[in-house]
Amino acid sequence: MTSTWIVVTAVGLGTIAIKAVGPVLMGGRPLPRRLTGVVGLLAPALLAALVAVQTFGSGRALVVDERVVGVLVAAIALMVKAPSRRLSYDARLLFVVVIAAAATATARAVN
Repeated sequence: MTSTWIVVTAVGLGTIAIKAVGPVLMGGRPLPRRLTGVVGLLAPALLAALVAVQTFGSGRALVVDERVVGVLVAAIALMVKAPSRRLSYDARLLFVVVIAAAATATARAVN
């Protein structure tokens, strides 16, 4: 077994252990209010971090390239609730992804 598979196995076992600790320690009781608030904020914070890393990261360097244009176009489209409030949330989200991809592709073609 290579060192990569040892690490993958260790991380998998660690994840299982961490997921098992919560129910064992809490024993069916609800989380305290302070922890519930923190848990609710973890997903948006993680998503924002992933978007930032994928937008500005290239290897071990920070870069500003065409990806930034796509993220900015998507942010603007979401702020103005493009294309219409009459469409479902899923349709608007698909529209935003398509125009962000088009903006990124256009910026790459121009550059």
